[in-house]
Amino acid sequence: MTRLNEYGRSHSYSAVVRENQRLTPENVPEVRNIRLHVAHPDFCYVEGQHIGVIVPGPLDFGSETYFRLYSIANSPHPDEQGNVDIELCVRRCFIIDELSGEQHPGIASNYLCDAQPGNTITITGPYGDAFSIPEDSNSNLLMIGSGTGIAPFRAFIQHIYQKKTDWHGCVWLFYGALSGMENLYLNDINNDLSEYYEHKTFQAFEGLSQQPWMHEDSGLTHVLEENARQIWELIQNPLTRIYIAGLSKMVHKFETIMIRTAGSEARWRWVRREMIEQKRWSKLLYD
Repeated sequence: MTRLNEYGRSHSYSAVVRENQRLTPENVPEVRNIRLHVAHPDFCYVEGQHIGVIVPGPLDFGSETYFRLYSIANSPHPDEQGNVDIELCVRRCFIIDELSGEQHPGIASNYLCDAQPGNTITITGPYGDAFSIPEDSNSNLLMIGSGTGIAPFRAFIQHIYQKKTDWHGCVWLFYGALSGMENLYLNDINNDLSEYYEHKTFQAFEGLSQQPWMHEDSGLTHVLEENARQIWELIQNPLTRIYIAGLSKMVHKFETIMIRTAGSEARWRWVRREMIEQKRWSKLLYD
């Protein structure tokens, strides 16, 4: 697994905040969609990549800067000069000190969530090629994520239905959240993914946590279990590709469900190994 200090940061760009919109209501954890304008024709990216955000110092722990990666949540649409806007899906995070119990704001997330239109953000990248959209429009895409893990999938869906227009394969999004209002890009405040429901190839399977105190992954686990047989059948198709974005424990939960559905661990491991060898199995993990 690549570590943060292994990402090159020598080539940076200035990005101007164009819009900073809250995606969730006031009574649930804050998640924002932040749109940045990058006025550099040599900066280009494809769906599934991520950028680095450099937070300027000095910081409390003595470092001059802080570096954090974020998945790009939109498909590129360059203007006549080749400049692009990138969108980031950012949850405002807080860290609890295990000894004192004090709450400290997450450095990068609060820096971005507090950014105002007109502010300049230093970014690096883009990075990553683990997530890529196949050229064959008959391919089936099985996308699994929770929380801000929906970001690269939103970019995928935009690309498929705004640019390809003739996609014939299944596009299935399995997404988990604590409540309906935390279904990012699928709630009352921002519901832009709903415009793709009219496409017969697209389906969104939304899993909400059964108890409000549980993690959003519990809702995702539930909806995966409900549709395990259909998922297993789709996996048998050699044109199917799986993408998993989010916490690493989600991979374990998904595999546990597939082992039970496949009938044996050996059978599932054989199918997974075949998918990995054929480059049809991709993960983007945040921990």
